[in-house]
Amino acid sequence: MATPAFDSSLLTRRGILAAAAGSLLLAGCGQQGERPDNGSSASSTPGDQDLVVGASLELTGPGAALGVPQQRALEIRADALNKIGIQVGNLRPSVRLEIQDNRSDPREAARQAAELTRKGAQVLIGGALAETSTAIAEVAQKVKTPFLSVGFGDGIVLPLADRTFTYKLTPDAADMARRLADLAAAQRVRRVALLAADGLHGDSGVRAVRTALRDAGVDLVRTVRLPATGESFAGAARRVATVEPDGVIVWGTAPDSGVAARELRRADYTGPLYFDAGAVAAATLSDANARAVEGAYVVHPACLDTSALTATSTTALERRDFDYRYIQRYRSSNGSAPYAADALQLVAASARMAASLDRGRLRALLQAQLADGIAGGYAFTPSRHGGMEPDSLAIYMVAQGDWRLFA
Repeated sequence: MATPAFDSSLLTRRGILAAAAGSLLLAGCGQQGERPDNGSSASSTPGDQDLVVGASLELTGPGAALGVPQQRALEIRADALNKIGIQVGNLRPSVRLEIQDNRSDPREAARQAAELTRKGAQVLIGGALAETSTAIAEVAQKVKTPFLSVGFGDGIVLPLADRTFTYKLTPDAADMARRLADLAAAQRVRRVALLAADGLHGDSGVRAVRTALRDAGVDLVRTVRLPATGESFAGAARRVATVEPDGVIVWGTAPDSGVAARELRRADYTGPLYFDAGAVAAATLSDANARAVEGAYVVHPACLDTSALTATSTTALERRDFDYRYIQRYRSSNGSAPYAADALQLVAASARMAASLDRGRLRALLQAQLADGIAGGYAFTPSRHGGMEPDSLAIYMVAQGDWRLFA
């Protein structure tokens, strides 16, 4: 693949602390062993001084395409951290993961979040879907426990007054929509239709795409919402194709993104396809979708680049190391996986800086985090809990069944 879309050695508003964050990242690197992928793992022997991380993830159900890679990423990162422990004051605690399968059900996710905190979790990670993340966020607020969401949807951290304990690692809808709209305008695509997923993530996309296209001088000729995952997308695709748009933005998460693309091609739409970052998962590039998505564009953080063999920056080296270990275990990389690894790394950094595993102190340090992670750069502040930096995003294109940087 091509080189990354941004130089992570350049200083942005988060760059002041990038070197410190990078030293912690590399400190966690070490040889990994195989472990069962059973959804109920613990990364170390339980102890009174462990950093207990409760994770509620979509290991089954419609969200599994995104949830399973997050579980794997958590285990890889926890194993790396536990090679040396985390320096917290005079202690060096291990990370203990308590991972549960929420079955892509928001009610189950909320129940698990409450149970995990009762059992001693100092922090929560999870919610690959906007709905499960929102359910966990509500519980986290009640029990005053930091929650790092790996889901897509701006509403996960809004309104901020009700989400003071929640932090979202995925890109904001406005930033992704702006990049896609600018790309469409540069390609002289003047009439765009939007096919948006059902649910909260789709809601964010509709609002953001409408604004971004208007600012880019591109006409939005039709907006169609997809039915729920697993239902037929054929009717929605036909409604888009009948207006004969120059381009179509598919705003959703895998596996819906690939299925929507396939139905659009079946409806005789032959123009360019544009995906948001939620599309990046193995399911989108499956054999069934391969012809439909070939040549499609996606906006995504730079972690999709896995060719950093000559990279010398700390962040690029860490990205390469994580990808190597993921492939070593699971035989292929997954661009959606690094969010959970970054979430755990941010928690570890907060514990180290706070010299404490207290939930309140962890939260205080999380909302002051500036760091370059595997997925991209983060800049949390008390007034901004959606921390993925816009300059972390790049445009990729599907070429020969893989995501490749688009210049």
